[in-house]
Parts: sequence; structure tokens; C-alpha cells
Amino acid sequence: MAKSPTAGRLRERVAFDRRFELDDGYGNVQSGDFEQQFECAAEFRPKGGSEAVIAARREGKNVFGVYIRSSIQSRQLTSDWRMRRLRQSPEEVFAIDVVDAFSDRAWVYLEVTSGVAP
Repeated sequence: MAKSPTAGRLRERVAFDRRFELDDGYGNVQSGDFEQQFECAAEFRPKGGSEAVIAARREGKNVFGVYIRSSIQSRQLTSDWRMRRLRQSPEEVFAIDVVDAFSDRAWVYLEVTSGVAP
């Protein structure tokens, strides 16, 4: 059974970015650039050996389970945001696949994939 997250395991620093929509002046909406919304500490856990995870690794993708503290900001996360690992050079960018902000009141669980376009 997986251990529940603790503050001592939050060893990574991550940032979350949201893509803004821009009005083109003609009533249409276009996708803008990503803009950073907040930073926080996180715990990364490599995902196990499901078929989807093994297939992703063959394609050069890494799949992680990530725990962050629950907050007003972290409960706004959706799968159209992206996550960046800040203590790496160059920064690693992850697409957010799953956001679970409801199972545990103290933690938000994310399933993220690197090597894909967010």
C-alpha cells in the first residue's frame, strides 16, 4: 500500500501555468500563451507498470503521480493547465492528465506526463 504524503516528502518545486484565451477583436477567441499562476512544493511518485504506462515509456514519455497541498489555487487545476519542474535545467514540462482534488481534503493528486505537448 502506498504511503500517504507528508510535508517531509515535498522535495520538488513546481509551477503551474494556465493558457489564456485572447479576443481577436472580431468576436473570436484564440489560445494565448501559458502564464504562470502559482508555485508550490510537490512529491513525485513514479507510476507503476500498467499497460498504458509501459507503452508511454516506449514512446519516451514519463508518467508520474504528484501530490501537492490542497489550497484555493491548487483546487482550480484542470487538465488544460501544465506543470513545470523548476529545480531542473532546462525545466521539465508536464501535461496534466488527471486532477483529484476531492478524495483527500489535505492533498491534491495529479497524474502528469512528460514528453507530450500540453
